Amino acid sequence: MTLAQADEVQRERPRLLGMAFRMLGTFADAEDAVQEAYLRWHKQGDDERQRIHSPAAWLTRVTSRICLDELGSARVRREQYVGEWLPEPVPQGRVSELFGEPREVLTDPIGRVELDESVSTALLVVLESLSPAERVVFVLHDVFAVPFGEIADIVGRTPDACRQLATSARRHVRERRAGRVSTAVHDEVVQAFVAACRGGDLAALTAVLDPAVELRSDGGGFVSAARKPVRGALNVARFLLGIMEKEPDTVVAAELTGDGIALRFGPGTGDAVAGVLNLHVRQSESGAPHIADVWIAMNPQKLTLWQH
Repeated sequence: MTLAQADEVQRERPRLLGMAFRMLGTFADAEDAVQEAYLRWHKQGDDERQRIHSPAAWLTRVTSRICLDELGSARVRREQYVGEWLPEPVPQGRVSELFGEPREVLTDPIGRVELDESVSTALLVVLESLSPAERVVFVLHDVFAVPFGEIADIVGRTPDACRQLATSARRHVRERRAGRVSTAVHDEVVQAFVAACRGGDLAALTAVLDPAVELRSDGGGFVSAARKPVRGALNVARFLLGIMEKEPDTVVAAELTGDGIALRFGPGTGDAVAGVLNLHVRQSESGAPHIADVWIAMNPQKLTLWQH
């Protein structure tokens, strides 16, 4: 392997991590997938590596196939997961540092997915509902602008079939995210949510919640968390205020994510982060924005990017 080829291979790592993270939803799983791809690269003989015209394309193909296999078995493992499973939240300030940026992104305003948004909890939750093939195709094409001809080789489908998968995935994403609001509106609602929680105001907190709001908390069996979703504005409001009453010394701070403002929280002393709360705000039928989902990541294995 030439020095130039070795440099090219190493430069691909952040991009591959970003791609695998968007496919798998956790940083640890993404690291494992990329590490496996690099092991396969280095296990080849020098002659085999020299015949590879584009190491970047080879690594993309192998990493994607590993992720596709992982997604296929993930559904079985999720059935054994303790409590609710949520994708890992990522601080906005660390996105470029950890994942770099795709060299190309789509310019089509219908298909384009903004880079920060593409690692948001809101989008990753939606991607969880896609089939493994749909998810891989969506990430490769709509985020990383990989041509359908190359994607076809990765997922074992024809280019036309991949186009259909992308169309289906994109339609599903649009439907599931109908009514989403701008970041500015999202942040205004988050601030009203925080004020109501800090004031212990049940009526004010209920008012910013959608009547059908759902709260999911992910402790992974490592920390105490609600094992099942909490549904309904009044139930969610009482649940949140009850937590604050039991943990009066908890420090809450705002932090930017791909969703907009999120809330990290932890004990009153030290910099440890015990959890990250993300809100999904959407326009209600009345035209006013309300919180449709509350996602609380508390599994320590999904908070490593937040620890200082």
